[in-house]
Amino acid sequence: MNAKKKVIAMLLAGGQGSRLYALTQNVAKPAVPYGGKYRIIDFALSNCTNSGIDTVGVLTQYQPLVLNEYIGNGQPWDLDRMYGGVHVLSPFETKEGADWFQGTANAIYQNMRFIERYSPEYVIVLGGDHIYKMDYSKLVEFHEANQADGTIAVIDVSLEEASRFGIMICDDENRVIDFEEKPKNPRSTLASMGIYCFTWEKLKKYLIENENANTGSKDFGKDIIPAMRENGERLFAYTFDGYWKDVGTLDSLWEANMDLLSPSVPLDLYDPKWKIYARHNNMPPQYIGDTAKIENSMITEGSNINGEVDFSVIFSGVTIEEGATVNYSILMPGTVVKSGAVVEYAIVGENCVIESGAKIGISPENIQNRDDWGIAVVGHNVTVSGSAVVKPKDIISENV
Repeated sequence: MNAKKKVIAMLLAGGQGSRLYALTQNVAKPAVPYGGKYRIIDFALSNCTNSGIDTVGVLTQYQPLVLNEYIGNGQPWDLDRMYGGVHVLSPFETKEGADWFQGTANAIYQNMRFIERYSPEYVIVLGGDHIYKMDYSKLVEFHEANQADGTIAVIDVSLEEASRFGIMICDDENRVIDFEEKPKNPRSTLASMGIYCFTWEKLKKYLIENENANTGSKDFGKDIIPAMRENGERLFAYTFDGYWKDVGTLDSLWEANMDLLSPSVPLDLYDPKWKIYARHNNMPPQYIGDTAKIENSMITEGSNINGEVDFSVIFSGVTIEEGATVNYSILMPGTVVKSGAVVEYAIVGENCVIESGAKIGISPENIQNRDDWGIAVVGHNVTVSGSAVVKPKDIISENV
């Protein structure tokens, strides 16, 4: 008989990511490229590996093909195990019928048999759309030390931002005494990160009760956490003080990539003690031509740069021809920017062609009304012709 696991992780990666529009039409949000050579899901998977968690269930639903192919057998994250490892879990049919995941709690409920295979003491529930480095073993230690039934990872945000999050109100011992979902007048600035540690036997009870009640949204933040609090369960808030970014919107995805180029942002991708692992293609080295001019940018392998690049994140296999200009932008794998094209303050998806003379985005300094400015976005596999102008806030998903 296989030994039980003390901790397993369940990674919620089934979100449609509708606020990322053109970037998630054919790709699940956790599979969206980030930071030159990663995809968003790499952070949660790498955190599990670095935290000593070797059993991870990845719950997929929307457009899972790219994500399933990317995760594969889990080898890049050292999660290819005989017992445990990484498992991609999609909705499936049972004798009771088939159903899509109806909420975060229902997604875990539908995969209780997977969890029970390992008889874990604790289950960590993670989101698949956050950029951060966290030692989950410290979260578990905090949970154990407080003899908690549930522990919610929180981050201290500004009072102005607090109304965007689920907010925890705690006593002096960090015990959660109240919870408010996106309050207009926040009583606290401790925002839920959507990262939870539960004692499995306790969580199982509430998942079953929530499912049988067949009410509410079957969601952790809206149903499970409030029900546990109302019943007097031991709920605690674990404060995380590192870098954390929810990249659920186009602006936040752009900002998270730009943060990598800022020396004041504490997200170190080069720390050998906490590596972020990823599945990489075998690409040749990047080539920087004698006409290239590059400042404060990340240039990934396989790129061919002969134009001007400033404060940008350039993924693998990108070509920027002589006479092309790229500023404050993100170019995803395989994109070509031809001579005379200008890309500024933009996100350009995978395998796009920006023809000579095309202009994508504009600097906010050149906009009279600041409300008219925003990131210009080009979806995957799009050709932008030489006469085209993609304005700030435009989102293009077809050839123009």
